[in-house]
Amino acid sequence: MTQVSRQPLSQEIYGRIFEIFFKSVLKLKNEEEAEDFLTEFLTPTEKIMLAKRISIAVLLSKEYDYREIKRMLHVSFPTIAGVNGSIKYAGGGYRRVVEKLLKEEKINGILMKVVEGVATVGAVGGKGSGDWRKLKMSIQKKKRSKPF
Repeated sequence: MTQVSRQPLSQEIYGRIFEIFFKSVLKLKNEEEAEDFLTEFLTPTEKIMLAKRISIAVLLSKEYDYREIKRMLHVSFPTIAGVNGSIKYAGGGYRRVVEKLLKEEKINGILMKVVEGVATVGAVGGKGSGDWRKLKMSIQKKKRSKPF
């Protein structure tokens, strides 16, 4: 479990450490850099905790109910309620991130449908249609492999 010293920080120090932290995160250029940084920076427990919170936000935005989220992610109702409260009443940070994730997911879904349509047309027979069938099957397998 994460521990924080009981001795309070001065406002100046508190502000400065968060400035350094936020700037550090903003300097990351791509997924690989972010993954490397977060793997070294966070403990496995912290990574799981943060990943579950953002996943709760995504699932809530997709209108999953609390029981489904609890079952899927093995989190408590108060944890789900806390994330839900932050989404509804806080400054909008969760909302912005979730909207960006869902927008990207939607665009990827549309592109996958286009590619799947092209693969379906190519798989109708004739020379080389076996490769198109393989492509179509791999697309369908990829779609089924995502839990939510």
